[in-house]
Amino acid sequence: MADLQQAAGFDLIGDVHGCALTLRLLLERMGYNQVDGHYQHRQRHAIFVGDVIDRGPRIREALGIVKAMVDAGGATMLMGNHEYNALCYCTPVDGQSDTFLREHSPRHLRLIKDTLEEYEAHPEEWQGMLDWFLTLPLFLELESCRVVHACWDSQLIDQYQQRYGSNQLNDQRLRESVDKSTLSGRLMDRLTRGLDIRLPDGLTVTSKDGFVRHFFRAHFWKDNPETYNDVVFQPDPLPEPIAHRRMSPQEKQRLFHYDGEQKPLFIGHYWRTGTPQAITSNIACLDYSAVKYGKLVAYRMDQETSLCNSKFVWIDVDPQEPDLPERESDADD
Repeated sequence: MADLQQAAGFDLIGDVHGCALTLRLLLERMGYNQVDGHYQHRQRHAIFVGDVIDRGPRIREALGIVKAMVDAGGATMLMGNHEYNALCYCTPVDGQSDTFLREHSPRHLRLIKDTLEEYEAHPEEWQGMLDWFLTLPLFLELESCRVVHACWDSQLIDQYQQRYGSNQLNDQRLRESVDKSTLSGRLMDRLTRGLDIRLPDGLTVTSKDGFVRHFFRAHFWKDNPETYNDVVFQPDPLPEPIAHRRMSPQEKQRLFHYDGEQKPLFIGHYWRTGTPQAITSNIACLDYSAVKYGKLVAYRMDQETSLCNSKFVWIDVDPQEPDLPERESDADD
């Protein structure tokens, strides 16, 4: 099998969210075979962008597949916001047994409920997964590309590496991270959730998964954006009255730009639809809503500096049979 440093190429895989059967099919499609109980490729290394848990029908199985690959040296998994949320939900505040870093509210329980139920009869295994989550890289910089779950913020990443010399959390930094005024808090919010802009005048938007939100997700690659519509990056459209509203100077100041001269960047998180393709010549989002009967998507990265749409590979999920494939597809150029 190929480890991270010796691999001839990388297969970057989007948000799995418990779609274990679809994951198996995608790995097999790309030439990964089961050896000694785990999937491996003789020449390539798999990189998961995070969010393997929650939402889907076979969470424990999916996470077991990924961890076995990582343990064998043939894969790397980054921390997504769902793994981070799980850590915070299950970590008590120091000195307290009934208060946790992430509030046990009905909203938060709804997000993690399926995962907790699958591990209810396997508490030691779940604790082992939580311990492993704490070791996951938050960002990954390779010679050929960069990988992060939601948003690459060079300034925050540089500050974090200079202060801690690491691309990981530890127990202390995890506890600090729930305070968004700390460096760990700002980093985790930006890298795992992306850039949010609060809606003005108390307006809200209701997402397709039923959550009412006071903000929208914004992207970080448009030159000179002027309106909310110029930067919105989420499945749910903005309310029409404000879609073309001009951003304030303060809102513009929060934005930053990942320009076309930087390394290819791979992200997940954003629930895209349609035919998988690069967003820009050097940015690809790999989350195509597999758990919502979309596609589980990978990109087969070699040494290219400009992303090629023909290198996306995916499995479509049949809505009539959750986590079973409808058909296999490649993109055309």
